[in-house]
Amino acid sequence: MGGDGGRWPGRLCAALCLALTLCGCALFGTRAPAPSPARPAPPSTSLVGIASWYGPGFNGKHTANGEIYDQEDLTAACDTLPLGTRALVTNLQNGRSVEVRINDRGPFVKGRMIDLSHGAAMALGLVEPGTAQVRIDVLTMGPQLEPGYFVQVGSFSSPANAQRLRAQLSRYFTDVRVEQLTVDGRPVYRVRMGAFTDHASAMARASATAQLGMSSIIERQ
Repeated sequence: MGGDGGRWPGRLCAALCLALTLCGCALFGTRAPAPSPARPAPPSTSLVGIASWYGPGFNGKHTANGEIYDQEDLTAACDTLPLGTRALVTNLQNGRSVEVRINDRGPFVKGRMIDLSHGAAMALGLVEPGTAQVRIDVLTMGPQLEPGYFVQVGSFSSPANAQRLRAQLSRYFTDVRVEQLTVDGRPVYRVRMGAFTDHASAMARASATAQLGMSSIIERQ
């Protein structure tokens, strides 16, 4: 009895050490990795409308963001989305899709939403029919830079004179438009180019216009 009783403190000490060891493993063992932070969801903007295409008559001219238009690049002109936006355009009539970058302004035909380059139109099977209903899914939104800069080349009371100047400028630039305003109760037709995201780009366009022998003013809006 005396001998066994003397061993109890040792056994108790060993048991306590084992318990502490197991507890330590539980407390200080490897943890499950923390969940990764959620990534921001991509833009969910989707638009449905009529697409057309533009090519040979504008190839080699300046686009609204200052680039030289290459009709075989996968680009597009749109007034709804900011310049620099990347979007997936799907032809709803045949299911074909193509990714494009918005680098120009347009279309200038009422009722149309986007003007595709010749290369993008080929990818969608759009060249022969000329137009099609499409869905535009934004992949990355371009910078929302407001206000923009515009280059105004003329202001007329006659719409025919404004259209004549627009046609002349359109031989060199893709983003020329005629805008109708009402001033003192009378219609005024101004011929403008843009919008440009910064003053330097607008100045470059004004300089190019001056080389054609035309004066212009830069407006901020």
